[in-house]
Amino acid sequence: MSGFHHVSVLLEECIDALAIKPDGIYVDGTLGGAGHSSQIVQRLTTGRLIGIDRDEVALEAAGKRLEPWADRVTLVHSNFCEIAAVLQQLNISGVDGILLDLGVSSPQLDDGERGFSYMADAPLDMRMNRRDALSAYHVVNTWPQEELKRILFDYGEERYAPKIAAAICRRREEKPIETTLELVDIIRSAMPPAALREKQHPAKRTFQAIRIAVNDELGSVEKVMRDALECLNPGGRLAVITFHSLEDRIVKSAMTAASKGCTCPPSFPVCVCGKKPKVTLVSRKPITSTQQELDANPRARSAKLRVCEKL
Repeated sequence: MSGFHHVSVLLEECIDALAIKPDGIYVDGTLGGAGHSSQIVQRLTTGRLIGIDRDEVALEAAGKRLEPWADRVTLVHSNFCEIAAVLQQLNISGVDGILLDLGVSSPQLDDGERGFSYMADAPLDMRMNRRDALSAYHVVNTWPQEELKRILFDYGEERYAPKIAAAICRRREEKPIETTLELVDIIRSAMPPAALREKQHPAKRTFQAIRIAVNDELGSVEKVMRDALECLNPGGRLAVITFHSLEDRIVKSAMTAASKGCTCPPSFPVCVCGKKPKVTLVSRKPITSTQQELDANPRARSAKLRVCEKL
């Protein structure tokens, strides 16, 4: 891949949401092309930016982009869900802001060699971290039909999940399914003519589901939402951008629960659980892109930004 250029979504909204202090410590858990991070670091004087990404190609590109501010940047090759362990290794007890952009970077989708795209022929891969053992090849060729059907339905919201899973299993009995376009052909063969005429590419939902499974994206979101709040200093903010309804549900639920505190039934006359609110919600409703941003970057259409502040 010749370059890693990614258009950052909800850029101004994220910077506003983080309420950056010049001497603060901030974590960009999904560094990508460093679009958000380059704006964060320019607002720091004695502060520090920790940039985390599981994709080594992204880390290398981000390092070059952030070179002018290298004295206040630390880059770490890791999964954002390991944020607590990363900060512990860096001897940082608390941070003033955490940003997570849960969308797949455009360069990852557009680079045919990575196997994320249903538009280019490539080996079935889809690993964000190429050191991980599980790839799309293993999912497609070894997972049971019922499990394939489940992920296509749950992660891709694919209504033809049973037919597609069955078609995949029939084909792999003949020979392993090795490339993205082989898989696209199988998906097409399992769908009725009316579905093939829809505006959306017929393989989009299936590829999304397999990508989520390969990278355990939902498990990572659940873990980081448990751990990130504990990593914040009082007054520190967590800002999370989601692009998928399942991710947004996890983020919304975690922030809402942390803002409520007491979990006693309403019928109890007094609180016996003793739980106190951990955060306040900065915005009750998710922040979405302006029309101007949507015109410039259609991929921002499904983006939702949720923000909370540690009490």
